[in-house]
Amino acid sequence: MFDFNLPYAVVLLLVPFIVRRFLSASSEHKQSALIFPAWIEKNQPEHHQKRNHSKLAQLLLWLTYASLVVALMQPMWVGDPIRIQDNGRDLLLAVDLSGSMKQEDFVVDGRTTNRFVATQKIVSEFIEQRKGDRVGMIMFGDHAYLQSPLSFDLKTVNQFLQEAFIGMAGQKTAIGEAIGLAIKKLTDINNPQKVLILITDGTNTSGTDPIEASEIAAQENIVIHTIGVGADEVIVRGFFGRQRVNPSRDLDEVTLKKIAQITGGQYFRARDTQELKNIYDQLDALNPVKRDKLTFRPESALFYWPLMAMLFFAMVAKWVSTRT
Repeated sequence: MFDFNLPYAVVLLLVPFIVRRFLSASSEHKQSALIFPAWIEKNQPEHHQKRNHSKLAQLLLWLTYASLVVALMQPMWVGDPIRIQDNGRDLLLAVDLSGSMKQEDFVVDGRTTNRFVATQKIVSEFIEQRKGDRVGMIMFGDHAYLQSPLSFDLKTVNQFLQEAFIGMAGQKTAIGEAIGLAIKKLTDINNPQKVLILITDGTNTSGTDPIEASEIAAQENIVIHTIGVGADEVIVRGFFGRQRVNPSRDLDEVTLKKIAQITGGQYFRARDTQELKNIYDQLDALNPVKRDKLTFRPESALFYWPLMAMLFFAMVAKWVSTRT
């Protein structure tokens, strides 16, 4: 459908006629049908300045001005309505960027890597499958901050995830603060299914108490799923030979389970990449709720066409005026 963003600018088409009307009493302008640009009048032969321009020149000048007005009206092509949302969740992902996420106890594509790289890969795939959901991203370390607001633009949210790195938010683990920030961003949203997925490998070492924060989240009908990442044991070479150690000894599973229980969510344990992927497959199976249909109509600006026409008519008018 063809439309204008500023349709009322059409009244500017009357300006030349109004000006002509008021100047018609002046003998100097009595023979002028339109107010012409100075660059045209300078190039008119002297004997033609004392009489009307040719009808062709007048028409071309009028088309030049009319094209400019049409461009000012901002013409655009409006496409058919496209439905972008039938159902879905408002989903925030809170990802731990503390120093402990450097622990290399995961395997991705056959290579040993750290917990954050593995989380990055699986979460990225999870985001790509979130068609119909609005997704946002919270990062936390010493403090929590909003990396990406809730958006249907999953590509941009994914890009923000790829740009994150361990330590960019500090070395501590502000789990409670991440929950508090999620509450702030989800509270005023009119959607019965508001979800926070919190991924961490540690215990709360900074800021708000996560249990108190989760109780507030429950009051706001925010469901929190918690994921504890990290292997149960790895073999390391030491002075006394190979030893088995638990790299997840700092993981506070008790608190994470409590957070999920309070808010009606689930706690998941991801000891390796496959378990982490399985968790997101389970989360992906959560039934979305019906919500209002959202549509948008794609718009394409067309103002450059009348601008091109204006330049064309102006050049032709100048050419004609030098030969009449």
